[in-house]
Amino acid sequence: MQHLKSSVIDADDHLDAMWRRFDARLGRGKPRHLAAYRGFADENGVELIGRVLAEKPQGGPLEDAGWWDNLLDTYRRFESDEVPDVPLRLQFRGGALEVRSDHEGYWNARFDATGAMSDLLWDNAIASLADGSLLTPQPVLQVGPRARIGIISDIDDTILHSGITDWKTAAQLTFLHNARTRKPLAGVAALYRALQAQRNPIFYVSSSPWNLYDLLEDFMELNGIPLGPIHLRDIGTDTGKFIKTPGHAHKLERAIQLIERFPRLRWVLLGDSGQADAELYAEAARMFRDRIAAIYIRDVDPDADSPRDLSVDGYIHRVEGTGVPMLRVADSAAIARHAASLGLVDGATIAAVDAEVARDRARPTLGEAALAEAVDSAAPGS
Repeated sequence: MQHLKSSVIDADDHLDAMWRRFDARLGRGKPRHLAAYRGFADENGVELIGRVLAEKPQGGPLEDAGWWDNLLDTYRRFESDEVPDVPLRLQFRGGALEVRSDHEGYWNARFDATGAMSDLLWDNAIASLADGSLLTPQPVLQVGPRARIGIISDIDDTILHSGITDWKTAAQLTFLHNARTRKPLAGVAALYRALQAQRNPIFYVSSSPWNLYDLLEDFMELNGIPLGPIHLRDIGTDTGKFIKTPGHAHKLERAIQLIERFPRLRWVLLGDSGQADAELYAEAARMFRDRIAAIYIRDVDPDADSPRDLSVDGYIHRVEGTGVPMLRVADSAAIARHAASLGLVDGATIAAVDAEVARDRARPTLGEAALAEAVDSAAPGS
C-alpha cells in the first residue's frame, strides 16, 4: 500500500511538472495573485500562510446565481493554477522574511516581529513578490496580554449547518446558492462573540479544501461570526492533503500546534458529533489536561438517540479522569450556560445567545432554501 501511495504522489508531481513546462512555453503560469490567508501573532512572532496563483479565484456568492452558474464557478474555483518556487517577501511589525512558494504554490512562514504590538485585535502584514510587486495586505490576529483563553472551533456542523460531512459540504457550499443561503448553527455568532470577549483569539479548523477559503470567510462575515485564522487542507496527493490523508487527524495536529504556541492560554475546543471531533479533542484533553478549559461537542441530531451519541459519550467517559469538562450539547444556549458557570463567558451574555438561537431557528433550513431556489428556478420567466 505504501508503494502504491508513493507511486501516486510521484505521478502527481510529474504531471504537475509537465503542465508547468507546457504553461511556460505558452507564457502562462506566471504569478498574478497572492491569496494571503489570515495569520496570527503575539509579542514574539508571526505565522503567515498563503498561496501564489496564476489567476485570482473565480466565482463567488452572487445573489442571482443559478445552479448552472454555481456549477461553472465550482469548476473554476477547484481548477486553481498554483505557481511553485516563487520568491516572496513577507513583512510584519518591523520583521521581514524571504521565502519561496512550495511545489503547490503555498507559503507557510513564521518569523520574529520586532516592533511593538498595536492595541488592536487585527493588524496587517504585507506579502509581495520578492521584487515588491503584487503588494498584498495579509490580516493578522494579534494574541495580546488581555487574552485569557483561546478557542479552537471546527466549521462543518459546528458553526455551519450542513447535515453532511467532508467533500459534500464543499459541494453544497457552492451549489446551493453559495454562502448567502447557508444557515449557521443557532446562536453561533452571539456565543462566539461572548467567547471572544477580552480579545480571546478564535481559530477555525476544517477538512474542507483551501479553494473554499473565501466562501467560508464570506459566510462568517454575512452571519456576524467573529473572524479568525482558518486552517484547511489542500486537494492533492501529498501527505496531509485532502484526498490522501484518512480521517481528520490534521485537526488535532493543528490544535496541538496552537496549544503549544501559546502556553499561557487555556483552551476551549468546539466540534460536532458528525465527524471525529470527540475522539480528537479527547486526545487533546489527555495530552494537555491542565490547559483545556472545556470541550463542547454539538449533537448533529439532538432529537434522536444515535450511534454517534454513544460514540461521543464514550469519549466523554474516557476524559473524566483528566478533569477536563467535556459535554455533548444540543445548541449554543447550552454551551453559553456551561461556559458561564466556568467563568469562560460573562453570564450577562446568555440572554443574547438565547435570543439569537430563537432567531436562527426561525430561518429556513438548508433543505428549505434548496427547495425555494428550485421553485424559483422553475418558475416561468426565471
